[in-house]
Amino acid sequence: MARVAVLVATVVLAFLTAATVTAKKWTVGDNKFWNPNINYTVWAQDKHFYLDDWLYFVYERNQYNVIEVNETNYISCNPNNPIANWSRGSGRDLVHLNVTRHYYLISGNGGGCYGGMKLDVLVEKSPPPPASSPVKNSARSSLTVSGFAHQFVIPVAVFAAIGTMWDKVLRLW
Repeated sequence: MARVAVLVATVVLAFLTAATVTAKKWTVGDNKFWNPNINYTVWAQDKHFYLDDWLYFVYERNQYNVIEVNETNYISCNPNNPIANWSRGSGRDLVHLNVTRHYYLISGNGGGCYGGMKLDVLVEKSPPPPASSPVKNSARSSLTVSGFAHQFVIPVAVFAAIGTMWDKVLRLW
């Protein structure tokens, strides 16, 4: 039974690994970074930000910062009552886009927001992976997994693997 559980767990991990999408780290402003007199709306307009992407802010740490505010405070450049302060003191800060929603980010120091240091990002769910092309050689044997298998086999395999591991833990006690 343990060998079957290990095999099932390996298959499950293979499916999950194949389906993962790599998150992207966006350097805000590209090579101009997070500075005044840059239009970050234009910078962001042709980009798609997906769940689990990262925004990387590079700026002069003694002059600016990165804070998240609500939409009203974003429009008025009001740094009071921020939702989050992403600044860590080094001038090299990461914002993890881990919720599908609007992120309103401004510099609350040094008048940066009034100088254009404000970024509105809409985070979306990742698009589905591209469909694979059909195999042209019908003589070749292949394993195909239907939609039913993804909904049934994988959860059953995961529960079987967890059950086997749990059983082993209980035997050790």
